[in-house]
Amino acid sequence: MRIGTRKSTMALAQTEEIARRLSAAKPDLDVEIVKFETVGDSDQTGKLLTHGGKGGAFVAEIRAAVRAGKLHAAMHSLKDMPGNEDTPGLLIGATLARDPPTDALVLRQGLSIEEFKRSQGKGFKIGTNAVRRAAYARRLFPDIEVIHFRGAADTRVRKLDRREMQRLPGGGEAGPADALIMARSGLQRVGLAGRIACDFSPLEMLPAVGQGIVAVECAAADWQTRQYLSLIDDVSAHLSCDAEREVLWVLNGHCNSPIAGYSVIEGTQMTLTASVLDETGGQFIEASRSGPAERPRELGRAVGLELLQKGAAEIIARTRPAP
Repeated sequence: MRIGTRKSTMALAQTEEIARRLSAAKPDLDVEIVKFETVGDSDQTGKLLTHGGKGGAFVAEIRAAVRAGKLHAAMHSLKDMPGNEDTPGLLIGATLARDPPTDALVLRQGLSIEEFKRSQGKGFKIGTNAVRRAAYARRLFPDIEVIHFRGAADTRVRKLDRREMQRLPGGGEAGPADALIMARSGLQRVGLAGRIACDFSPLEMLPAVGQGIVAVECAAADWQTRQYLSLIDDVSAHLSCDAEREVLWVLNGHCNSPIAGYSVIEGTQMTLTASVLDETGGQFIEASRSGPAERPRELGRAVGLELLQKGAAEIIARTRPAP
């Protein structure tokens, strides 16, 4: 089985975990990892929006190889997969058990969390490329300065410690950053969990849809590959995947929309919470519902429709790029 993935340290770690699990479940299966340098990896300064969002930057090239029959499957971080568009001929054949979905604060070496807490972020420059994280950060710490900051997880931390200025998409520079907001799961994957100064709880910063979930996509008509992938599929993570992505579908969000969504399963019940913010963090709406875990899309649809009733469409429309 040929599995496509990005060349980044984190993507390779995730794909190697998939290969290990497939080999354990099917010892006679030959698994080959095929590395891609996507446009999002080669352009480390531009806004992802210029490449069609995360889908165009990190997903499209590998998906095309699956459609062309060059790959049996593709590894994606679920949060990078667009949820507001059809993917004809493809489906998610497996999801791995969810890693911690929360966001974390990483401070530049020499700075302390006590100093950050005392100042409530005033005078700090926090780097992120995620509009959701930027919106929540401005909501939590109104006096911080958020700067555009891109790169693979380990690269970002190196840039932070070296106090590198960041080139801005429209020209000029910003920085250096004093701190970064990053996914805890990504830091763990690249061996940098020790750099986490503090975690943001879901109440403080609701995770991105699918954050912490590794997805394996394959051709819908490739029944053999689907059978193999079913051997490593985590049912709870797949249910959460379906519920949270249904919210994106209902909202028709885009890569510049600060949309968050996170589900928790307890027994046979699932609780799903989702939110929409404007980019300043000033306008904020949230919806939360519970229902049978075995009907995740119905729950996601109900939460998405409630957000629309509360005015989500207007917020999303203001963040949509001009044609």
